Amino acid sequence: MQVLHVCSELFPLLKTGGLADVVGALPAAQIADGVEARVLIPAYPEIKKGIPDTQLVAEVHSFAGVLQLRFGHLNGVGIYMIDAPHLYQRAGSPYHDESQHAYVDNFLRFAVLGWVGCELACGLDPFWHPHVVHAHDWHAGLTPAYLAARGRPAKSVFTVHNLAYQGLFQAHHLEQIQLPWSFFSMHGLEFHGQISYLKAGLYYADHITAVSPTYAREITRPEFGYGMEGLLQQRQREGRLTGILNGVDDAIWDPAHDLLLSATYTRETLDHKRENKRQLQVAMGLKVDDKVPVFTVVSRLTSQKGLDLVLEALPGLLEQGGQLVLLGAGDAVLQQGFLAAAAEHPGQVGVQIGYHEAFSHRIIGGADVILVPSRFEPCGLTQLYGLKYGTLPLVRRTGGLADTVNDSSLENLADGIASGFVFEDSNAWSLLRAIRRAFVLWSRPSLWRYVQRQAMSMDFSWQVAAQAYRDLYQRLL
Repeated sequence: MQVLHVCSELFPLLKTGGLADVVGALPAAQIADGVEARVLIPAYPEIKKGIPDTQLVAEVHSFAGVLQLRFGHLNGVGIYMIDAPHLYQRAGSPYHDESQHAYVDNFLRFAVLGWVGCELACGLDPFWHPHVVHAHDWHAGLTPAYLAARGRPAKSVFTVHNLAYQGLFQAHHLEQIQLPWSFFSMHGLEFHGQISYLKAGLYYADHITAVSPTYAREITRPEFGYGMEGLLQQRQREGRLTGILNGVDDAIWDPAHDLLLSATYTRETLDHKRENKRQLQVAMGLKVDDKVPVFTVVSRLTSQKGLDLVLEALPGLLEQGGQLVLLGAGDAVLQQGFLAAAAEHPGQVGVQIGYHEAFSHRIIGGADVILVPSRFEPCGLTQLYGLKYGTLPLVRRTGGLADTVNDSSLENLADGIASGFVFEDSNAWSLLRAIRRAFVLWSRPSLWRYVQRQAMSMDFSWQVAAQAYRDLYQRLL
């Protein structure tokens, strides 16, 4: 079975969020599971630099000018690159310029991505064509639409990593991106008078997946559906909406072999985790004390992530003797709030604005609790890293957080399934109560160690997800 993943970012070469981690790990896990998976991505500067040895597959005249399709390998996975410097050779992120303004021709840049995905299904590479084209998020959302316009030469799967980002563009662009005007309707890709690349994926794909079972249910409700809930309810009734939980790449996230840590450890040698904590406290200018719990946030700073609640609950956390380490960037008000807290509480709060992949490993390896109080969370990966590293997640019960963390309630402790702390309501009071429960468990070191071992024994490997996707592809075919 041959599967093509169509996406806009790829770990370790180019990452703005969890999407990159998924596409960086899933195809390799699928190859190990017997599926021949390849990836299609625009040839951004970082991608070209990271995959220098490529061969020309085809040169094509598209509605966006001449482009080359090149092919290379990354960590054993075949990668197709759309080499079109006039579209992709730019500074900044894949989506914005250096001033954080969206590129005005994004409609064209990502239409080309979907179009080439379809062309590969139609035989653009004479030596390989996919049976299933698997598109990820709005950037690849037009892929199923182009496939539908061409008579569906392959089955299509569309994965929603975050429904909040929709790829909305002016209707008059439809002609330029060469999709039939008949597609511009409520039963198509029209959304409030605009073209929605996300809706194109949701409407035209043969099957939709969300990145966790709970998120797949949540997006059919108005509070999580962003106006797409009616369409998603319909797809659910048709049996064409599934939640498949993301995994963790063991080759990158494993405390037993993580060379970025000061000391590696396993669930049997958890004492070695202490050295990571000591080094973290030193690095972040915190008082070095093994007896106080270090809470951490490693996240984009947005209101979606509930980090305003952390700021509100912070005095209560510090009063109980805890420390906070934060790594992240985003909303200017949140950045200022955390920087002010660090200035006000030296030795107790350490903040680093920005994102550093290597340092995130050292933080998760050294902290005791990782806070993920999201208002919504399609899957969430940091809580999975926390579980793997014995850094107990404290999460709100939503999306993938609800699917992966079991509260340390008396019942769950007795049943041997406790793995963290879970709270219900999106407010600081509810978060503070969960923090209080974390301190109570912390005061019982043997029980804390028991929950750490529980957390570290949970299996969130990509092999599990790869098998679920293979079963889905086989049903479609």
